[in-house]
Amino acid sequence: MNQGTKIITLDNGYHLWTRTVGHGDIKLLCLHGGPGGTHEYWENFGDELADLGVQVSMYDQLGSFYSDQPDYSDPAIAEKYLTYDYFLDEVEEVRQKLGLDDFYLIGQSWGGALVQMYAEKYGQHLKGAIISSMVDEIDEYVTSINQCRLDALGPEKVKYMEEIEAKNDLDDPTYQSYVDVLNAEYIDRRQPVAISHLVSTMATPVYNVFQGDNEFVITGKLGDWHFRDHLKNITVPTLITFGEHESMPISTAKIMQEKIPHARLVTTPNGGHHHMMDNPEVYFKNLKQFIKDVENNDFND
Repeated sequence: MNQGTKIITLDNGYHLWTRTVGHGDIKLLCLHGGPGGTHEYWENFGDELADLGVQVSMYDQLGSFYSDQPDYSDPAIAEKYLTYDYFLDEVEEVRQKLGLDDFYLIGQSWGGALVQMYAEKYGQHLKGAIISSMVDEIDEYVTSINQCRLDALGPEKVKYMEEIEAKNDLDDPTYQSYVDVLNAEYIDRRQPVAISHLVSTMATPVYNVFQGDNEFVITGKLGDWHFRDHLKNITVPTLITFGEHESMPISTAKIMQEKIPHARLVTTPNGGHHHMMDNPEVYFKNLKQFIKDVENNDFND
């Protein structure tokens, strides 16, 4: 496969930014979170996995910063492209256009939801699946983030946040300052964050429709994310990796490990939601062990 950046044209006419790095017979495709985030926390995966001979591909999903951004203010476009099914089938089309098969698929957060759906629907193409910081039941996530808010801020500040949310005045400066505290505690524990830009790269039209205003309140389509009954259909070796101090509950990860037929759960000490950046030494040690075990037919779930 060609190295470097490549713009691919989807069958729908839109264009996606992709990048492939590294050399080797092992193929890894990376799905970013958000929805509406970018590929950027995958940028060093080629270097980190070079000794295993892993070729790493990544891309920005439709609507994200480096790819085409449809006019989601058009109801017809939003209805067609801001759906679970669209983003799932987009993964399959990217796989085809990049020429991948018998490959590993990794997804972080929202990307981890796509991994779960892809492994069920298109699992015949996978050698292994990696679910990084994503639950299978959103209600358990909501319980977890409510507890995170209480632990980090205390009841008075949480009450203030709830009042602001009820008024839908989420631009309130005090409210946003509390969100900043929560992000530093549970999302990006490595401060300052490893990735920074002079402007925001979040595709807010996509993020708002699925998530909401921030990571700590869900008002969008992810409120309907319930996948537990489908986990039994994921038959490929699966790695579930969570930060030990993040917004996603490890108790849910343990249930996922039990429900997926061939799954391993690992955690990253002092890692938040982006634990590949918070504690990369442990994160990559666990990831590399999983890939080596699958490659050597030593994976024991």
